[in-house]
Amino acid sequence: MKIKLFLLFILITSFAFSQKTVETIQSKKLGEERSFTVSLPVNYEFDTDKKYPILVLLDGEYLLSPFEGIVKYGNYWDDLPEMIIVAVNQNYGETRFNDSEFDSNGLPSGKGASFFEFIGFELLPYLESKFRTQPFRIIAGHDTTAGFLNFYLYKDNPIFNGYISLAPEMAPEMEKRISERLAIIKKPLFYYQATGEGDIKEINDGAKALDNNINALQNKTFKYRFDEFKGASHYSLVAQAIPQALYFIFDGYQPISMVEFQEKIVTLDKGYTQYLIDKYTNLEQNLGLKIQPRLTDFKAIEAAILKNKAYLELQDLGKYADKQYPKTTLGTFHQALYYEKVGEYKKAIKEYRKAYTLTDIRELTKSYMLDRAESLKDKKDESTVEELAEPTSEEGEKKDGE
Repeated sequence: MKIKLFLLFILITSFAFSQKTVETIQSKKLGEERSFTVSLPVNYEFDTDKKYPILVLLDGEYLLSPFEGIVKYGNYWDDLPEMIIVAVNQNYGETRFNDSEFDSNGLPSGKGASFFEFIGFELLPYLESKFRTQPFRIIAGHDTTAGFLNFYLYKDNPIFNGYISLAPEMAPEMEKRISERLAIIKKPLFYYQATGEGDIKEINDGAKALDNNINALQNKTFKYRFDEFKGASHYSLVAQAIPQALYFIFDGYQPISMVEFQEKIVTLDKGYTQYLIDKYTNLEQNLGLKIQPRLTDFKAIEAAILKNKAYLELQDLGKYADKQYPKTTLGTFHQALYYEKVGEYKKAIKEYRKAYTLTDIRELTKSYMLDRAESLKDKKDESTVEELAEPTSEEGEKKDGE
């Protein structure tokens, strides 16, 4: 038995490690072969319809492990989405410095200009042709490469949506140019930068100057965060910044929490179902993440509706459930629950009995639905629909005049 369990463990761990592969491209832009490591989500081979955001790591040799660890941890708790992580190898000889080369005007030049084009014209197209990707891309780097990644913001339509700049060594005028570009770029962007209190003065001064410039902007259309870690060095800040950066970019991805439920949802006067719709619409529009709304989130909205006795909204919730989970008991349950709560028991029984032809979803089994119908069969209708309905403008005027 122990041998079988050991072999099973070896199989599982081997499969997990097989998700990481070294790829190479013969780059025309660079005139040489370049290698990078691709780390695929554990379930990539099983869920063949799912697509994933891309996270490109410059300085990939040492940034891959900490980023990969946080992504896997966050995904385990459904706090972060699975991603395709691409770690570009640069830590040999003077490669990382050559790749980040810029001229006296603070613009990519020489090998830096070629590497800039390699990422956009060769690496990303290669990844998108070979792997299942979503149109949401993040780039991250440290010191020299953190400064370099900002050059992608100089374009009118930046190819990356998220930027993680860790202790950046900035090119001339970069502190000013970044804020100017962020002010006019229309697409949703996420910009994160971090420094350590114990880092060199030049790096910290540049990051703070950029922070001041960004904070001075009016009507921001992007999301921005700056962290300065107390007591952190040039290197230790990386371990502290990575989870902050990823949770900042994917804020709102997480399931509805108890705090969110109590502070943002239950306190609403109305629009509980719309809150749920907006949550997942924003994920798709801002992060490119088209995901099926979680059943726990449906349950949270249902609880808020019941707590506030806003029973009419159960119908809206049912319609949304039918779109997201068609041919299951979820939408029918909410419609039946509405009828039950407003005292229209005959209609409720009819709805609950529709479970015969539907697919069970979690605890909403056919048996459970039919039991609900059975429990209502001796009750007489006592509809409260008119009491729950909002008054029309004419009714409101009449009441005011009385």
